[in-house]
Amino acid sequence: MNKYRFSTLLFILTLFSSFPLLAQIPQVPAELEFADLIVRINPQARREIQLDVDAQYRNPNYLKVKQERVNLYMPIIEDILRDNGVPEDLKYLVIQESSLIPDAVSTSNAVGFWQFKQGTAEEVFLRVDNHIDERKNIVSSTKGAALYLKKHNNTFDNWMCALVSYQMGLGGAKAYFGDRYNGKRIVDVDRNTHWYFKKFLAHKIAFESQIGVFTSNARMVEVPVHGPTTLSALAKKYGVTEDHLKEYNKWSSNGKIPGDRTYALVYIKEGTLSSQPAIIQDSKPKTTTTKQATSTSPAYKQANSFPRIAGNTTKANQPDQITVNEIEGVQAAQNTTQSKFSDQIGLKEKKLRKLNDLEPGERIEAGDYYYTKKKKTKAEVETHIVMPGETLWSISQKYGIKLSSLKSKNRIRKDSDLKVGMVLNLQEHRKRGEDIRIVKINQMPPKTVVAQSSTPTTSSEPQVRSTTPSSQKATTQRTHVVSQGETLFAISKKYGVTVNDLKSWNNIGSQNIISIGQKLVIFTP
Repeated sequence: MNKYRFSTLLFILTLFSSFPLLAQIPQVPAELEFADLIVRINPQARREIQLDVDAQYRNPNYLKVKQERVNLYMPIIEDILRDNGVPEDLKYLVIQESSLIPDAVSTSNAVGFWQFKQGTAEEVFLRVDNHIDERKNIVSSTKGAALYLKKHNNTFDNWMCALVSYQMGLGGAKAYFGDRYNGKRIVDVDRNTHWYFKKFLAHKIAFESQIGVFTSNARMVEVPVHGPTTLSALAKKYGVTEDHLKEYNKWSSNGKIPGDRTYALVYIKEGTLSSQPAIIQDSKPKTTTTKQATSTSPAYKQANSFPRIAGNTTKANQPDQITVNEIEGVQAAQNTTQSKFSDQIGLKEKKLRKLNDLEPGERIEAGDYYYTKKKKTKAEVETHIVMPGETLWSISQKYGIKLSSLKSKNRIRKDSDLKVGMVLNLQEHRKRGEDIRIVKINQMPPKTVVAQSSTPTTSSEPQVRSTTPSSQKATTQRTHVVSQGETLFAISKKYGVTVNDLKSWNNIGSQNIISIGQKLVIFTP
């Protein structure tokens, strides 16, 4: 082969070897949806935007680093935008502004994730001084950005104008747009469209296919913290290094957290993403209720380890000692009233009710865990299978998810709508018109009716009596709350049942693992 042919072949091989990379770069469409708008892009604007999209993919190593940051922070950002009534599409703006670098500083001295100048930061109630700079706090700054964007959208009733006002200010955007886009739901993008919006579209197109494509097995955990305390003390509490907390919490410049308000602390938890499989993988259209055995369901087996308790469990009934599902909480030592319990843990009764979705007058139950900080809008796992005796409230407490969020995600409002075996969503909202799946619970006791019994149970949950048509033999359902030091063997002896019965009723795996505070369903003659 002569030198010319060799060079030509090498060029062709190089060209073809680049095709897979080129194929991965998203292409700008002629039309797309943004927030509640239809955006139509003419050919000249598409070419312009495509150059910005291509630039994001030019350096694969940089793209991977950026992608990792995007997937760490986005679940938190999405929740905050949704809770504040801002379309989730606005999440791509934070990538455009700072590439999710917490201490990014612009040439105009804008700082942090959402690039606030000090005056604007203070307008949206962020603390900025020598000790604390909430512009570098992903939770606080995203709440501030949501407030800012929503306020401006109230003026325009058009999210494109609101977005551009983020760069120009409200006065500048009013002068630029006038009222020609107010209330419009179709936007045409051409060479005269504001550059900031076209730059935003490039980031949306570049990264929307990358959300959820994890490059590492890690996730970001958010916990509310009320000082005074230090990152050093919190590092011990959450089992991470102080340097780790400093890396992800640069908003605390001296490692100290004051007591003037509640701050959001974040840290990285490794090895959690792969342990959240969907409970059922079914590619068929869901036209009817699905039933499937759950004995091998990884997501269901995970439910037995909730609530997750960490910290000084020997003092679980004292405040500031434990976390429940990574939220500060406390275990009730005895049955009591909300008023007395609130006094014991140093919390106002009204706040206790709000944090735990309690109704006035509900009693505090011994062994139950109660939250002293806000619950989350989604759980760590994707789904939960409803078991006998469970209520919407008990499920929400089990996972540390707000009761309103649980109801909203599943479009269920009353306990009477629950059925044993229902697969409830704990992260994503059930689509309108989509049936709730029901799976078969292996070795479930037969049909149950409420029983009147003088025998006390270990909790305030109603006793349930089960009867079989074949033998007419009655059994009573009880709920046992696992205490420190208890084993399955000891619990089985207490109720006169076998360990295997306990395991099958509660779907406990071969490792015989139970946790403090776990509620076990027990059927006794």
